Amino acid sequence: MGKIVLVTGAARQLGGRFVRRIQRDPGVDRVIALDAVAPAHQLGDAEFVLADIRQSAIARILAEYSVDTVVHLDVSAKALGAGGRTTVKETNVIGTMQLLGACQKSPSVQRLVVKSSTNVYGSAPRDPAVFTETTSPKSLPSGGFAKDAVEVEGYVRGFARRRPDVAVCVLRFANILGPEPDSPLADYLTLPVLPTVLGYDPRLQFVHEDDVVDVLEIAAREPRRGTLNSGTFNIAGDGVLLLSQCARRLGRPTVPVLLPAVTWVGSALRTIGMTDFSPEQIRLLTHGRVVSTVQMRETLGFRPEFTTAETFAEFARSRGPGLLPPERVGRAVGRLAELPLGGGPAGRTHSTHGAR
Repeated sequence: MGKIVLVTGAARQLGGRFVRRIQRDPGVDRVIALDAVAPAHQLGDAEFVLADIRQSAIARILAEYSVDTVVHLDVSAKALGAGGRTTVKETNVIGTMQLLGACQKSPSVQRLVVKSSTNVYGSAPRDPAVFTETTSPKSLPSGGFAKDAVEVEGYVRGFARRRPDVAVCVLRFANILGPEPDSPLADYLTLPVLPTVLGYDPRLQFVHEDDVVDVLEIAAREPRRGTLNSGTFNIAGDGVLLLSQCARRLGRPTVPVLLPAVTWVGSALRTIGMTDFSPEQIRLLTHGRVVSTVQMRETLGFRPEFTTAETFAEFARSRGPGLLPPERVGRAVGRLAELPLGGGPAGRTHSTHGAR
């Protein structure tokens, strides 16, 4: 008998991709795709079950199909369809509680994989340069998806204590991008003009959608020789990008705004439905966040195919040219770099010294 895998959040683009991928695993006999809304994409030979993880029916589904592996992807910052922030929070937190309660009572469940986020570390001015999996945040997230992720991980740790026989893997993903991203940050980067916080140029990390699917498959399997896929792991592509570099590569102009006024801008953007410019995202775009991926490589045994820069390049190509095409921006920056500052060679030396 091969594995019987239940995947929550199958109606989301990422969930659908993972459902189609895990079916190709020769060690998997059956895939149960679950969501509260019908997917708009194909799920291959998976059996789709229309159910809400916030309801107690999830326990019956685990028992009916004798599920042994649960991959919980229905933890998201955005709602599907007409749902708002309340629906998202209920699904993230209450849905996870119901799912874990059902898993705790199910004797067949042997492995649990949970999609989390590096948002759990928050973003604060006195943060360390790099977060490891054991680093405590200087300031716990006070709301939004970041707080949801913290609560979800707390419930998962409680489940792991109560069911030590179940292998539990929590994957903290950096900002997920690619050709078809579905996140508030992707919506922000798609704006024709990017509002930024005056005086700040945060460091950002990205992980490609393809790498997300790859690492989820590793986490859902039995561990390979010399690796361990139980525990908590940061998942991100190599390297970092500054927000200013992202804007230039997109060809989008930026509008620096004083920090107190950013909240008003965010409220205005939410009101007109352009993007969810939430307080947690404002903090990210102010202070940034970088995580260590040593455990991802040395313990989990996963090496992403895409770097942060390559991931962002894929995203930029999918968005099309901005108001300021990147090649034009590059030429303008090059011409400015050639201009003497203060006249004579000394000015040119100062300009070169200040270049990144």
